[in-house]
Parts: sequence; C-alpha cells; structure tokens
Amino acid sequence: MSSTLEIAQEFAALCKAGTFEEAGERFWSEDIVSIEPMEGEMAVAKGLAAVKGKGAWWYANHEIHGAETHGPYVNGDQFALRFHLDVTPKASGQRMQMEEVGLYTVRDGKVVEERFFYRMG
Repeated sequence: MSSTLEIAQEFAALCKAGTFEEAGERFWSEDIVSIEPMEGEMAVAKGLAAVKGKGAWWYANHEIHGAETHGPYVNGDQFALRFHLDVTPKASGQRMQMEEVGLYTVRDGKVVEERFFYRMG
C-alpha cells in the first residue's frame, strides 16, 4: 500500500501534467465524497459516478485557458494542492482567474474525500 506522501506526489504529478481525470481514475475510492463551497446540487457529490459527472459538467461548461498545480502539502492522512485556473464560464463568457485549494483525505491507498476552497479575483 502506498503512503499518503506517495499518493500525494503521484496525484500532484498527474495534475501538473494536466491530466486531472487520470488522477481521479487512479486514486478516487468508489465512495469518494467531493465537497464544494457552494449551495445547490453541485455542493456535495457522493460516489465515483457522481464525482465523475461533476468533472464532466465542469469541462462542458468552462473553457480552460490554463491551469497550474502547486504542492503537495502533506499532513498525516491528508494532503493539499493549490490550483491557479484561468477559465471562462461558457454561461457568462467572462474570463476569470481563480485560485483553489483542494484538501484530500486518504484511506487504504485511495482518496475518500476532496474538499475545495476558493479565492476568486
């Protein structure tokens, strides 16, 4: 079984390479929970299918001009990544810069929870 540090390093490397979906495919548990700081149906996604669906929705509704990943920052069974995103939501057409921190919890070699924190500007 891989340590949290090893999982964090591999997950971060995939994100840095721009292969966010592959990071999820490799490391999300079947019962992954993804928590966003918002109201509504996208606030909490439970289970692998729901989290994959949330990702598909994001890519379908945003034009991504660039993404940077920093980290990982590890503490016990958790690690954090910091993302800088340059995106245009298709609904508004207004390009924006977004910073996000993802906090990931690892159990039995898989990510069981991801929780996101945003700073937009």
